[in-house]
Amino acid sequence: AKIREVEEVASLMEVDPGAILVDALFGSGLTRRVSGLARDVITRVNALPNLQIAIDIPSGLFGEDNIGNDPDAILQADFTLALQTPSLSFFFAENQAYVGQWEVLPIGLHPQIMEEKESAWRYIQAGYVSNLLKPRMKFAHKGTLGHCLLIAGCYGMMGAAVLAARACLRAGAGLVTGHVPRFGYKILQTTVPEALISIDESDIIYTGAPGLEPFSAVGVGPGLGCKPNTGRAILELIKSVKIPLVIDADALNILSEHPEWIALLPEGTILTPHPREFERLAGKAENGYARVRMQIDFAIRHKVIVLLKGAHTSVACPDGSCWFNTTGNPGMATAGSGDVLTGIILSLLGQGYHPRDAAILGVYLHGLAGDLASEASSEASLIAGDIIESLGFAFQYLKGIYDEDII
Repeated sequence: AKIREVEEVASLMEVDPGAILVDALFGSGLTRRVSGLARDVITRVNALPNLQIAIDIPSGLFGEDNIGNDPDAILQADFTLALQTPSLSFFFAENQAYVGQWEVLPIGLHPQIMEEKESAWRYIQAGYVSNLLKPRMKFAHKGTLGHCLLIAGCYGMMGAAVLAARACLRAGAGLVTGHVPRFGYKILQTTVPEALISIDESDIIYTGAPGLEPFSAVGVGPGLGCKPNTGRAILELIKSVKIPLVIDADALNILSEHPEWIALLPEGTILTPHPREFERLAGKAENGYARVRMQIDFAIRHKVIVLLKGAHTSVACPDGSCWFNTTGNPGMATAGSGDVLTGIILSLLGQGYHPRDAAILGVYLHGLAGDLASEASSEASLIAGDIIESLGFAFQYLKGIYDEDII
């Protein structure tokens, strides 16, 4: 190999268009804008058609917050090979144009060193998640595997209730009761015959939950609507519930209209907003980094778990930790995908998983099932029901990793 020192950007004018460019100018410790010759080189390289691979992090990109950075002084990599761990900035949409596709390259650091390193940031890996799985005991029966109450559906949105109920059962719950408006009885009974049905007093909306004594967890929100009577029923639920709770969709929108109710949420409640729902709950953020900081602050302040959905869904916990998911694909940006996630998390809560573990395992399973479903068909054709049908294969995959670890 021949090493040539670059003293001016003009010397980069004659680059073979078939050459692969490897970027190793700056690492993840950079905290100031790139200037001078280095900036000129980055600008020139970005204008070239060559395939570009960044080592550790694209030069010019900060490892965490890029507010105030110079977007024209950041290398636009096609691939990034992170050394041992990814940088936090990889998980934010605004940096996708710089990071491209990324993979982690182990560089031989001892696992104990990594465990002892103080950091609020974690990225969820298959080995960790596989160890969270509870084994199915030989003498288990439906009564020992959780009885989940799903409060969902209103006129015109019963599909959300159907998807969440199916996902809840497919994720392992022993019993699932769907509480739906009167008109939704036949819909849920015929589409999810495995589910029990609780009928609301209203024909078309949710106005009040049944007694919670028989249940081990409750989920509320998918397709619920935001009528005033529904809001009052949500308030009564959060004031009285003593079992694990997951809140999604319209139930979150109702909470955002009554921010004083948030203080009433039981400790460990799981909230599953998408970015717009979170904005209504907590306010507008300037970028992805600012949003995740708001997410963590919200989780600490209210002692809840905030699962912020996205390409790398993040799970913020009351202890200040934040876990980024590494499964999933763009095909999952489809109607009903969030309802499926709510059903999975509700199922895990009902089976006795700690709320943090239910959120982390739930989001990983959801994304993994989506990945397996897209491999069987395509991202473009993926629908929410495909995610449910692939959940069994996702469990098999994780169980295989666990079995390999203990052999």
